[in-house]
Amino acid sequence: MSDQTTFEREGGAGLPEHPLPSAPEVTAVTVEQNAAAQAVAEGAMAVETTSVASVTVELGTSHFREANAAVRAALEQANTVVLTEVFAQRYLGCAMKAGKRLEIHGTPGNDLACYMDGGSVEVFGSAQDQTANTMNAGSVVVHGRSGDATGYAMRGGELLIRDDAGWRAAINMKQYGDRRPMVVIGGDAGDFLGEYMAGGVVVLMGRPGSHLASGMHGGVVYLQRAHVPSNLPQGLVACDLDAEDAKVLGGLLARYDRCFAGEVRPDGTVAAAAPLEAFVALRPASSRPYAALYAS
Repeated sequence: MSDQTTFEREGGAGLPEHPLPSAPEVTAVTVEQNAAAQAVAEGAMAVETTSVASVTVELGTSHFREANAAVRAALEQANTVVLTEVFAQRYLGCAMKAGKRLEIHGTPGNDLACYMDGGSVEVFGSAQDQTANTMNAGSVVVHGRSGDATGYAMRGGELLIRDDAGWRAAINMKQYGDRRPMVVIGGDAGDFLGEYMAGGVVVLMGRPGSHLASGMHGGVVYLQRAHVPSNLPQGLVACDLDAEDAKVLGGLLARYDRCFAGEVRPDGTVAAAAPLEAFVALRPASSRPYAALYAS
């Protein structure tokens, strides 16, 4: 029985047919000469000239295990893999290393770029839950919205979302040494944004939901002044930007515009970063917000 065969129930005349999941298919391969050749000629690099392939893989309705096996195989051949007809396959880009890139057309499933370690993912569509879960390093750009627990426990890298994010985005984020995770959300965010944040940077251009940054004890949330809740959670302080804030936030707003400026959202509005002067910085008043709950 081939992958194109359809299931038919015995005596089931008139029932709709259900196609079997299709296997991922490599649909195109293009090869470009690596720029290393020029660098070697100029004496800048002592490496051999190599070729870099760009491979296109159509995932279709393939199971996520088959899909990921096909993606890993393609990444062995190429530094850039273009995925088309993506329908909610989970774990795409998981643990992907630096120098590798996924370009995704469709809707990737949960845990996109989880544990990613320096790779690059760009989604031309929306993403589901837990995008960039526990990501160590790299870049994720989503030309749409992202679901719940976006940026969960990120430890480094950047995540840029053109539109909204779901509940509990950027919770449990942390930073260590020179690794500082950064999340930019161009629209609104659901409840519990930045809950229990221990480090990192969140930029929210739209409105936050309830319980903003509950239990936050590190890092910073940049929020438009007009969107600061009147009932800001106890333990948070809102303050004007200092020079370092302006440098960090200004760079992230410029990065957002480079990725998305001029794109039309589903509601008809045009994506554009808010002006720097519109923002304030939310920070925890204490690095130990629950110290009073424990015996000394």
